[in-house]
Amino acid sequence: MSALRGLKGSNAIEPRPVLAVTMGDPSGIGPELILRAWRMRHERGDVSSFAAVADSAFLTRAARGLGLDVPVESCVPAEAADIFPRALPVVDLGMAVEAKPGTPSVANAPAVIASITHAVRLVKDGSCSAVVTSPIAKHVLQANGFTHPGHTEFLGVLASELWEEAVMPVMLLWSPELAVVPVTIHIPLADVASQLTTDLILRTGRIVARDLAKRFGVRSPRLVLTGLNPHAGENDTIGFEDRAIIAPAVERLRAEGIAATGPFPADTLFHPKARAGYDVVLAMYHDQALVPIKTIAFDEAVNVTLGLPFVRTSPDHGTAFDIAGKGLARPESFVASLDLAGRLAKRERAGAL
Repeated sequence: MSALRGLKGSNAIEPRPVLAVTMGDPSGIGPELILRAWRMRHERGDVSSFAAVADSAFLTRAARGLGLDVPVESCVPAEAADIFPRALPVVDLGMAVEAKPGTPSVANAPAVIASITHAVRLVKDGSCSAVVTSPIAKHVLQANGFTHPGHTEFLGVLASELWEEAVMPVMLLWSPELAVVPVTIHIPLADVASQLTTDLILRTGRIVARDLAKRFGVRSPRLVLTGLNPHAGENDTIGFEDRAIIAPAVERLRAEGIAATGPFPADTLFHPKARAGYDVVLAMYHDQALVPIKTIAFDEAVNVTLGLPFVRTSPDHGTAFDIAGKGLARPESFVASLDLAGRLAKRERAGAL
């Protein structure tokens, strides 16, 4: 088993650093996930301490509406670890939130964006150790002028501005069974071939290899790359991109000392025997990566943004407006996000490689 997959069993009993948890869309299941994750602190005993960056009055009402016994206490981040055993710590945004479960409102877009921005600032100033983001509805934010394709891209812009350095965010979907990276992310399928370049694959592979070594402790990460076309192009009979774009990137990564192989047909890469031969798959487009991991590990998968100067994780699912406020949200992926963020932040803080 690789060190990457071995993280599943690496929970330690030492105190965990405080994580900044964003509010997400208040009409989705994010509030319920936050509340249920806090309640699990006694059931499991190893949930990382966290503070929600939100409106405390709203979370109090949400707990009451869900019938959850969760006391909420406003605080500054330095107080969160002491408060966490008795109440859900909330770093108040100073923005009132009114939301009806299942009915998203553009009026809440400024608070959703402010929660993300403030959480990143808390990590930048050292008040928190990592960011865990709750699900957002991009179409709601974009109706209010949000210009970014998604969470990942927005975090990259924030990091570039606050750390004053060029940042290329890379989406990693991690689970104990499988880890995948989509090289192109939130773009239409019709645009993938035109936007897929050898340079993009090369830069993505470098970041993946570096962060798996630095943050996950994988000494020599094994990267396997999918083809873009069926059968990886089958000697150019089903497209030329595999030979002309992907293969040269693999050769250059190998020349730099990175253990990269491919391109291989995507339909043969995700069965158990194949998964034993690599640490991560670099897939060429969004669904090529996310379909297999959501099939194999829907409740355990965690979204991790590589390439940032801080740790960011998120559950690998959306706002689920259809079940919001009904007490049906399953917190496993969210709690896995907290657990992984705590472990990665601890490793980074210790400077472990």
